[in-house]
Amino acid sequence: NSVTSIGGSAFRDCSSLTSIEIPNSVTSIGSNAFDGCGLTSVTIPNNVTSIGGSAFYECYSLTSVTIPNSVTNIGDYAFYNCSSLTSIEIPNSVTNIGNYAFEGCSSLTSVALPNSITNIGVCAFYECTGLTSLTIPNSVTSIGNGAFYKCSSLTSIEIPNSVTSIGDAAFYECSSLTSIKIPNSVTSIGDWAFQACSGLTSIEIPNSVTSMGEAVFSGCTGLTSGTIPNSVTSIGARAFQACSGLTSIEIPNSVTSIGDAAFYECSSLTSIEIPNSVTSIGEVAFYRCSSLTSITCDAVTPPTLDYQVFYGVEKSIPLYVPVQSIDMYKAADQWKEFTNILPISGTETEKFTITWQDEEGNVIKTDEVASGETPAYSGATPTKAATSEYTYEFAGWLPKIKAATKDICYTTFFERNKVETPKYTVNINGENCSLHISNEVPAGTTLQVEAVADECFQFEKWSDNETANPRTINVTEDANLTAEFNKLQYTITGKNDAEGGQVNVEEVNP
Repeated sequence: NSVTSIGGSAFRDCSSLTSIEIPNSVTSIGSNAFDGCGLTSVTIPNNVTSIGGSAFYECYSLTSVTIPNSVTNIGDYAFYNCSSLTSIEIPNSVTNIGNYAFEGCSSLTSVALPNSITNIGVCAFYECTGLTSLTIPNSVTSIGNGAFYKCSSLTSIEIPNSVTSIGDAAFYECSSLTSIKIPNSVTSIGDWAFQACSGLTSIEIPNSVTSMGEAVFSGCTGLTSGTIPNSVTSIGARAFQACSGLTSIEIPNSVTSIGDAAFYECSSLTSIEIPNSVTSIGEVAFYRCSSLTSITCDAVTPPTLDYQVFYGVEKSIPLYVPVQSIDMYKAADQWKEFTNILPISGTETEKFTITWQDEEGNVIKTDEVASGETPAYSGATPTKAATSEYTYEFAGWLPKIKAATKDICYTTFFERNKVETPKYTVNINGENCSLHISNEVPAGTTLQVEAVADECFQFEKWSDNETANPRTINVTEDANLTAEFNKLQYTITGKNDAEGGQVNVEEVNP
């Protein structure tokens, strides 16, 4: 009775030690104190407040243990691999169950957790393969990572409203778990939380959950349906991977992205509706969903698809999209592989008037197309008259043609090209006159020329036999003109004038 504490590793590996009486004077049991002992049962006295880490580590023969109300903490690995332990009563004084505290206690069938417990540590009941049921008290706020990892006989568990988070792999491979109700207090579900829970047939996720981790329901082969709450904004990678029994899933409008392999090999999924909030879908998200008979995508703009999103999905099944988006889906990467793209039932299919006009507002043609269809001009190519400075080439329509959502008018658009006016060399001259011109003149230029004869000469004609002088020349090519002249000839006749002796000269023949 004088002993107050049992030190660390005090009886470690005393494998033949089958029983021990611990007096009430003892207040603490140190780490690894009975690690590896052959104890079959143990009663912990009323004054002990803490059971140290690994205190009964791998006591394979231990079948029962009595823990008094004085104990407030059960340390990490305290009963690790006590594979013969069938039951344990944890008193109201205990507030914490340490990490790996009961890992490998494969014969443990039930555990009564008191309302005093606030924390269930990491892997606290890891591989307690005999555990069939468990009630978590209202005092617990979080379920640690791997807390019930591979508790393969666990058929039901009640999670109280006090719990706000479910840790990574918390119920990983709890293959006998058929249903679970997650309370409204839970805001996050960790990675792999329910992975390989093959007996789980349905799951109800409350609106409080904003985050669902990676592979959260991966390998839940018995899961046939599920509803994701409006609070979730993204479906994590591999969230429902290999859920081969899943026939339907409801994705809310809050979801903006679907992660990689989210529904990979969900081979029983018959239909899927992707809400209009989704902008991206990760690679192989619906890989080998071979039973899909239809896909509905409410998004007006086709979501961006990563690598092989619909690999193994029959591309002849109906793909229902907003009517105004049909052409966009037909042009979008991977979506265009579907050969039967149809408007969503009930989508308005009204007709719109398409007006084609020139720049002056003159109507060239009118058409009528269904909502969502892209109009195409089918008339003669519009033209525009050239000017002396510019030519015009038809370049399309303004605004840019797109799928019809209303009546719209398209106006011709021409590219303007500057005219390069050719120049010609004009040489105009002539002997016996003052006319001498030699210039490079733009095509179309009009020249007014006149050949004025020198004294004693008279204009006859031009070298091109034109006789007009002055004359007008329209320059359309190189020109060489010569003015031709005749020399004036005179005959002088005279007579005697008896009276005055004068001679009169008279021009007779010029």
